[in-house]
Amino acid sequence: MNTGNRSSLDEARPESAHGEEDHEVEPGQENILSHIVSQLRPGADLSRVVLPTFILEPQTMLERITNFMQHPETLLPMAKEDDPIQRFLSVVKFYLSGWHIKPPGVKKPLNPILGETYTCYWDYSDGTRGYYISEQTSHHPPKSSYFYMAPEHHIRIDGTLKPRSKFLGNSAASLMEGTATLRFMQRTTKSPGGERYTLTQPNMYARGILWGTMKYELGDHSFVKCPENDLVADIEFKTKGWVGGTYNAIGGFIKKESTQEHLYELSGKWNGEMFVKDLITGQRELLFDATHAQPSPPHVRPMDELGERESPKLWSKCVAALIDRNHDVATDEKTRIEDMQRAEAAKRAETGEEWHPKLFTQVNEVPEALKEGDEGLDWILKAKIDGETPVARTEQILAITPILPKNNRGPRPPPSKSVPQNPPTQTAPTPQTGDLLDFGPSGTSAVPREPTSVPQSDPHYEKFPQGLQQPLLPSATSTPLKASPPVAARQDTDTDDVDEFYDAKS
Repeated sequence: MNTGNRSSLDEARPESAHGEEDHEVEPGQENILSHIVSQLRPGADLSRVVLPTFILEPQTMLERITNFMQHPETLLPMAKEDDPIQRFLSVVKFYLSGWHIKPPGVKKPLNPILGETYTCYWDYSDGTRGYYISEQTSHHPPKSSYFYMAPEHHIRIDGTLKPRSKFLGNSAASLMEGTATLRFMQRTTKSPGGERYTLTQPNMYARGILWGTMKYELGDHSFVKCPENDLVADIEFKTKGWVGGTYNAIGGFIKKESTQEHLYELSGKWNGEMFVKDLITGQRELLFDATHAQPSPPHVRPMDELGERESPKLWSKCVAALIDRNHDVATDEKTRIEDMQRAEAAKRAETGEEWHPKLFTQVNEVPEALKEGDEGLDWILKAKIDGETPVARTEQILAITPILPKNNRGPRPPPSKSVPQNPPTQTAPTPQTGDLLDFGPSGTSAVPREPTSVPQSDPHYEKFPQGLQQPLLPSATSTPLKASPPVAARQDTDTDDVDEFYDAKS
């Protein structure tokens, strides 16, 4: 009996003593229950019981979202591909390339507070830049809205992530609602705003949270759709079955949405090798190898240039305590920030003040967004980025909010023909892909990139080991593959409704 496709909302499965892969855990990581019980004493204040440090990740959800932009070798070449099917394949490759970026074990990001913002940028090896702007646009329910653009590459991404937590006995799930819209702005033949791709996310599961060994899984179906080209990728992130099966597997098909004609089959592991197979020729090719992939983390302004409500500065003391595994200080700082948020909410309720995001606005208030098919985003950047040239669009982006350091606000100079080898730079904040579990309220050239310094006094960045940035290389593309005859469509597994899970307030 094949049990590999059981509903991901089923209870955690028992695991064999010698699984196909070792559990990725930190020293001393066991389960939440044992850590909580160890803190209980007669007369103890339960509100001060601390979640173990291995559950808390030293960055916020706004920062973690940048995982998906940390492989420029899959991101930047997409818009240049002229064949629509091969272009769709390149988008699927980009979509799958970021899931492996995660820290060891099972972790949850810090919950951004209402109005918290995070901005950053990438210096690419071809002399161009990418820009990221984000804001927490809702607290109950949590909504993290974001914008990314690489002006010279004509790529724009808008999204709102809406994690919803559920408690499943010995497992916890973070149901990743919300969508992202990726656009190739120079391809306006079929859509005035640029060719659109809609992306959804798999759900996140933490198994063994009360007993057994904790394990992180991605599960259920996610989709990449391009209505202009009538293409859709139905990707299943498979959870391990009761008997047999494997961790971290993916499967799925790319097909014509109107006819359900299957063109390619996807297989592999999201943290390893992933393959694409032409269903008419039978040719199978490597799509992306996450095993040795090196992420390119973004750069952030120095700490003394950040505002009090920007993520790295707002959470700096909490992050430093998490890195030091200082439970008490981390809890005190987290509680201080959450208490501040509650006090602000109480004051608004008392005065009748209505809160509005600083950088984003509701989609239904932007008629152009509705016309261009962005109604699923909930929130979209307030500023209009419609410059006719990359330089004009860059100027519009930089006028929204500070992104670049004060001494680096101008355009990047063209890359030198003789650039020395990169010095070490910060590695991606083992950001996560891994678990967006919300337990609480609260082609291009291969020229090396320019070194970017980060203040050594910034604890938010000292936590990550240093390493070399991967040079930006053209993405290897396969020879154009052709469509296959229709295959029967798959159907999602039905799941039973479960109780909502809420974190106890600090």
